Amino acid sequence: MRRTSVLPVLAAALTVALLAPAPALAGGRDDAPAGQGRHQVTVPTLVGRATLSADFLAPGPPSGALATAANGRQGPFAGQVVPGFSGMVDAGDGTFWALPDNGFGSKANSADFLLRIYHVTPRWQTAGGGEGAIAVGDFLSLSDPDHRIDFPIVNDATPDRLLTGADFDVESIVRAKDGSFWIGEEFGPFLLHVDRTGRLLAAPVPFPDGKSPQNPYLQPGETPRVRASRGFEAMAGSRDGRFLYPITEGAFVDDPVQRRRTIYEYDTTAGAYTGRTWAYQTHQDANVVGDAFMTGRHELLLIERDDFQGAASVMKRVYRVDLDTTGTDGFVEKTLVMDALKIANPDHLGAGDGYGTDDPFSLPVQSFETVVQLRDGRLLIANDNNYPGNAARVAGTPDDTEMDLVDLRQVRAPRAGDVTVIGHRGASGYRPEHTLASYETAILQCADYIEPDLVSTKDGVLVARHENEISGTTDVADHPEFAARKATKVVDGHSVTGWFTEDFTLAELKTLRAKERLPAVRPANTAFDGLYEIPTFDEVLDLARHSTTCDGQPVGVYPETKHPTYFDSVGLSLEEPLLAQLRANGLDDRRSPVIIQSFETGNLRQLDRLTRVRLVQLVDCSGAPYDLVAAGDPRTYRDLVTRAGLAQVAGYADGVGLCKDLMIPRNADATLSTPTPVIRDAHRVGLEVHGWTFRRENQFLPADFRSSTDPNAVGDLAGEIRVFVRAGMDGLFSDNPDVAAATVG
Repeated sequence: MRRTSVLPVLAAALTVALLAPAPALAGGRDDAPAGQGRHQVTVPTLVGRATLSADFLAPGPPSGALATAANGRQGPFAGQVVPGFSGMVDAGDGTFWALPDNGFGSKANSADFLLRIYHVTPRWQTAGGGEGAIAVGDFLSLSDPDHRIDFPIVNDATPDRLLTGADFDVESIVRAKDGSFWIGEEFGPFLLHVDRTGRLLAAPVPFPDGKSPQNPYLQPGETPRVRASRGFEAMAGSRDGRFLYPITEGAFVDDPVQRRRTIYEYDTTAGAYTGRTWAYQTHQDANVVGDAFMTGRHELLLIERDDFQGAASVMKRVYRVDLDTTGTDGFVEKTLVMDALKIANPDHLGAGDGYGTDDPFSLPVQSFETVVQLRDGRLLIANDNNYPGNAARVAGTPDDTEMDLVDLRQVRAPRAGDVTVIGHRGASGYRPEHTLASYETAILQCADYIEPDLVSTKDGVLVARHENEISGTTDVADHPEFAARKATKVVDGHSVTGWFTEDFTLAELKTLRAKERLPAVRPANTAFDGLYEIPTFDEVLDLARHSTTCDGQPVGVYPETKHPTYFDSVGLSLEEPLLAQLRANGLDDRRSPVIIQSFETGNLRQLDRLTRVRLVQLVDCSGAPYDLVAAGDPRTYRDLVTRAGLAQVAGYADGVGLCKDLMIPRNADATLSTPTPVIRDAHRVGLEVHGWTFRRENQFLPADFRSSTDPNAVGDLAGEIRVFVRAGMDGLFSDNPDVAAATVG
């Protein structure tokens, strides 16, 4: 039995109990002890911005003759392109040494691109004004006049032996105490050591654990262990200059854990790798490590990003990594420092420069590849613009190179609202549901919880899908290799035809991509069709526990077990793997920001015996829990919300998730009627009440709040929410968590 479910209320105090708020199912969104006030939260705030035109050309011979044309630009270009910055060093005087990569993306198209380190000066735009431009000064040309390299290079026969983008793909940079530079690159991957003029000081240092397909020493028949362009995108250096910490950008080809990235240690004094390594876990297989910067003896900042740009971006984050702290899963602990998709911009720096330049500001570029902590603690972030290919800010226009200065301000957390906001399938009003993009959007929009619906794969892995039949939410029908998997099944008494998750392994499901479930209702969401993977429950938990809400609390997860009786019947029970994943993520106790929900009753009773995590009984407006139907039990959902039914629910659950019409039914003309006693009755027995589902389109709203006769037009969702909150509802599921949070906050 739930130990905190039923309030032991004396009859004489019944009136007081009914008027008092219910116990906080959601754990309360403001946990500061009484009398101590609100806690402090970090608000990354844009305080300076400077840009360099994408079309800027540095002196030198023409470049880009073989570059792929894009965004109205076609090479060759009349000088040396500066395709953004992949790494940067603080010169300590307000200027920086900035490293572009190999030019145009491959050996084949970058032989005319000269590898350089540019000396740049940002003339910041700040609240007090300023030009907002990057001045490019002198540069160091990387070269090998002493023939340290023993394989052919483009400029082999010239005296200077200037290095090009067909020789190395330089990506990360650290400055030594003597003024020389260490550079991490990807074709080897190698470590390069050049003096303060750019002259190579020694032969490239080979990587001990594998080669990439572009490695000049790759033998015929030898299998590359490092994927192309997945070498040392990131590298940090210890403050005393002795150690380098290069990081693999992607997973090794043969690693069974494709979310693993490896941090290495190289001793510059000994001239050798030390053999010490650490494992870092990305949120999804495809994410990459973009840059790293050492902030302490064993702490570093690390960029984790995806390869999307603009509105499609999901992951552009800076984490603090502690090399001295490893979790039970073997990965180093990481703590969110900044989500570059949400940076406060109260002074509207850069406003009008394209997508993401308002308040909040974001850096939604594909290649977020630079983070440097300045001496005053502020962060410098910058981009590689992959000229001319990226157009994150303005469609059809190559992205400028930009340098952004971010202050990590400590402010008092906003006072938490009394009503819990649950991002229904994420922020499904704005992104295809049950994708990390949808969940991340919900977090950015101030949801307290994100809600994954859970179904099982053939190999017993829980994934987030609205239903186990996936033809409406994925591109499975476009995969001829899966055509024979189409089937007709009876699920919860209904015949369903399509493709089912339980007929696919996780590896097979990961080849599919999500699509918008309601394209006629939300046509804007179809722009994201085909981009995002189906996430596992573990990936959803990982995102949540490394995120914070707008009031500085941990982001909660509110999983729903879908069709538990059906999955039991096919030998794929949902409850055990659900609890195992919660334990693996350290989210399996009463204080964890987790609430498990189900439309069935039997599995909730089972979970009540197995876990202290909070439970919610979902109640539909009609029909009956399928486990009761299967058992011949005549009770319906309506029976669950009688006074006697709610008292029984309180014996195994902490709350109820109610269909809206059970709380406030609609009149014959579709306007809202008078609230029923169900909220009061639920509170009486200690149950909190969360309502579903609140959506902004007219067809989902009561007639009182519709804006027109167009069923897909946006109506007054805030007005509807206010009515239900006044009726006593404690929380709500919404496809539009931004509207919900603004209304109840």
